[in-house]
Amino acid sequence: MDDAAFLNIDLSLTPPQENDILYFGESWTDEWEQRREEVPTKIRVLLADDHVVVRQGTKELLKQEADITVVGEASDGMEAVRKAMETHPDIVIMDVRMPVMSGIEATKQIRKMLPRTQVLALTAYDDDEFVFSLLKAGASGYLLKTAPLEEVVRAIREVYVGHSVLDPAVARKVVSLMTSDRQQGKPMEIDQETVKNAGLTKREMEVLRMLAEGLSNKEIASRLYISPRTVQTHLSNIFSKMNVSSRTEAVLKALREGWLEL
Repeated sequence: MDDAAFLNIDLSLTPPQENDILYFGESWTDEWEQRREEVPTKIRVLLADDHVVVRQGTKELLKQEADITVVGEASDGMEAVRKAMETHPDIVIMDVRMPVMSGIEATKQIRKMLPRTQVLALTAYDDDEFVFSLLKAGASGYLLKTAPLEEVVRAIREVYVGHSVLDPAVARKVVSLMTSDRQQGKPMEIDQETVKNAGLTKREMEVLRMLAEGLSNKEIASRLYISPRTVQTHLSNIFSKMNVSSRTEAVLKALREGWLEL
């Protein structure tokens, strides 16, 4: 497998390579060893998976990492929510299909009650229903259990510093959705009141919606009767207000926050 690429791209225009796990945001992992002293505590991880073998294997893997500690385990979604409330982890590694409560519902509840806790999906399922439901529920990353163990560790560190991580199979689904909607002339809908509350102007909301449609800067400029330079200014403002570094990350974050309706 090639080294995972750290991207600052328009995902609608650049298809992911077959085996690349995608990381959205400026990489911190490459400097992790040098900058570890900037992290005041270890990354606290909660494992949520109904398979004991998977939890044990992941726990043993993470034990080898000096900057990561497992603070709890859960065998179903409801237990994951309860353990998260008890331990306040930095990251929950969440399976999708679990008894009692699904990983999707557990993610929604955890993100609502513990907004500082990030969720990284680690699952065997890449069905559209699971992928987009998890992202909309607030997951910051989605990996398949076929991912190499070192990539799971890397993803934990990336999600911890606020980046988004997508398995290549999942990234292709996002590309396909955005491309399909654009070809059909179907824009993604945005809950404008929610986005407004996040501090975006009406024009910035329009630009965000067009990003979700996969339009280029030139196409956005043409549709809004403004210059490409003005579009770039709006993009810079959007990125700053949303605390993201790329078009793709802006769309993914809007999806996670429920600002985009598929």
